[in-house]
Amino acid sequence: MSKLAELLNIDPEKETEKIVDSLRENLSKVLKKRGAVIGISGGIDSSLVLALSVKAFGPEKVLGVMLPEKESSKDNFALARKLCKTFNVNYIIEDITGSLEGLGCYRRRDEEIKKLYPDYDSSYKSKIILPNNLMETGSLNIFQIEIISPECEVNKVRLPLKEYLGIVAASNLKQRTRMSMLYYHAEKRNYAVIGTGNKNEHELGFFVKYGDGGADIKPIAHLFKSQVYQLAENLGVPSGILERTPTTDTYSAEQTQEDFFFRLPFEILDKIWLGWGMKMAENEIADDLGLTSDQIKNVINDIVNKKRTTEYLRMNPI
Repeated sequence: MSKLAELLNIDPEKETEKIVDSLRENLSKVLKKRGAVIGISGGIDSSLVLALSVKAFGPEKVLGVMLPEKESSKDNFALARKLCKTFNVNYIIEDITGSLEGLGCYRRRDEEIKKLYPDYDSSYKSKIILPNNLMETGSLNIFQIEIISPECEVNKVRLPLKEYLGIVAASNLKQRTRMSMLYYHAEKRNYAVIGTGNKNEHELGFFVKYGDGGADIKPIAHLFKSQVYQLAENLGVPSGILERTPTTDTYSAEQTQEDFFFRLPFEILDKIWLGWGMKMAENEIADDLGLTSDQIKNVINDIVNKKRTTEYLRMNPI
């Protein structure tokens, strides 16, 4: 095992105890709330946060909220239900399709797509993607839209800035609507909203401001994705969730987080990021992971660029 792989390993019991103590302290003494609301998607991050909250407060003081809409994966619902059954947590299902239609989410997004692909309609599926060859080319984050016809024909179109911004602005209504619903249920019960973002998402800007970034406590924002899996497995999160590829649940076509944003597997990204954070030289990281210095440089440059260009997402209001 490489040195960096060993350093990414944490003591799950000690880390869990630390997070649980912090959750209890912040909920009762700082926020003065009676329990926790968590938006659950069937993904690994929200599953871990629910498990941690149950350990901190007991299942009777934790509410899971499922927030599907017409483009959500059906697998999400089944996995989220299994999670709540595993941890004996009550849950509520809030279908937000009507809200999104009222806000014009689908219409506004599709109008932007039709500017690039005039035949596009509701029978098509689409997703935004980035080049996945970061290690080889170090290319810039140039987005494309992948359009899938009813006959499963795939077309990729480079996204001009104006259309990209329009599609993202419309799609972000999904995350902001979910956040609003979570706070409705939290305020109704005098509960706190517990955020589910990890270190990769929080520090590289893979979240929507006042959307999935909106929360009262962010208990796993210091954990690399690799470490999230370690804690989740130790706490007994169902295997179907542990084995599932992380997705965004944002676009009509199923999309992995790697496709849309991170551009390489977490098990590689986390080790390179950890080494860079420890001020290891690029050649040291490369030797440890069996990669080239150029590959390491490409990944570090991408981390730096993402942190810089998304800094506004982490800022408090001025």
